[in-house]
Amino acid sequence: MTMNQQILLASRPAGEPTVDNFRLVEAPLPALAEGQVLVRHLYLSLDPYMRGRMNDGRSYTAPQPLDEVMIGGTVGEVVDSRHPGFAAGDQVVGMGGWQQYSVVDAVQPGVLRKVDTTHVPLSAYLGAVGMPGVTAWVGLTQIIEPKAGETVVVDAASGAVGGVVGQLAKARGCRVVGIAGGPDKCRHVVEDLGFDACIDHRAHGDLKSMLRALKEAAPAGIDGHFENVGGHILDAVMLRMNAFGRIAFCGMIAGYNGEPIPMANPSLILVSRLKLQGFIVSEHMNLWPAALKELGGMVAGGRLKYRETVAQGLASAPEAFLGLLKGRNFGKQLVKLA
Repeated sequence: MTMNQQILLASRPAGEPTVDNFRLVEAPLPALAEGQVLVRHLYLSLDPYMRGRMNDGRSYTAPQPLDEVMIGGTVGEVVDSRHPGFAAGDQVVGMGGWQQYSVVDAVQPGVLRKVDTTHVPLSAYLGAVGMPGVTAWVGLTQIIEPKAGETVVVDAASGAVGGVVGQLAKARGCRVVGIAGGPDKCRHVVEDLGFDACIDHRAHGDLKSMLRALKEAAPAGIDGHFENVGGHILDAVMLRMNAFGRIAFCGMIAGYNGEPIPMANPSLILVSRLKLQGFIVSEHMNLWPAALKELGGMVAGGRLKYRETVAQGLASAPEAFLGLLKGRNFGKQLVKLA
């Protein structure tokens, strides 16, 4: 009988999470029922949204249950199948969670998707050609709606989402300014990802300094902003927004541990006639095919660059996740499981 290593949510964090909030266990794999597929996971995706799921509070979705496998996207290979649409050896992407194997009820539409790794590496289906990439595409094209010649700003610009936002905006003829943590990440954002400028938020840790940096990097003002952080970065961006500017709210990392994230000048929403809209990518499944088509084509053609940080082994997932929340990763954070 094959044993399956799993990581469960053992307790809810009080403030900043720790490794003690997780528990590594082993469980036997059940026999497959009709319509089910057994998948061996090769990579696990770690993403900031998981921090919000750890809380037991009001959110856009139900919290992660205690003593159950942590939620997470996975790519892997079909080991056994009792579903006519899948066969052993198929490469697939799904939400297998923090575990080595998953038994998937493939009768449910959309829970498991076959992918082609001829021109796109398997791991990219958890990043640039996966949920993060689609998140970037939806927020940019549906909310910011950039026009050639406009200026778009994105924070967490070296991350899995932010890096794609900037490259998609550049492909649409925009001036793109990134905000990232540290000179190495800013250098990557400009030299590798092709942004026009990047601001090191560690060197500009207050509103006045960040505003000064934004004036230099975006002298014509800001037309669109992709928000991942909140706090003084958002306050500075709003002071530089042009009339009828658009802000897509994807994440608010500054408040993930329960910290208050007040907005310094909410009157600017009215004064500058801004559009501020939050979105959850899973609520836009109708847009995924168009997004994946563009993203996959750009990666296959070498026009969309991305970087990965890869932890080794399931047991490393908690520490890697905590590092992600502190910005220690570079690009997409993955865990290699096999």
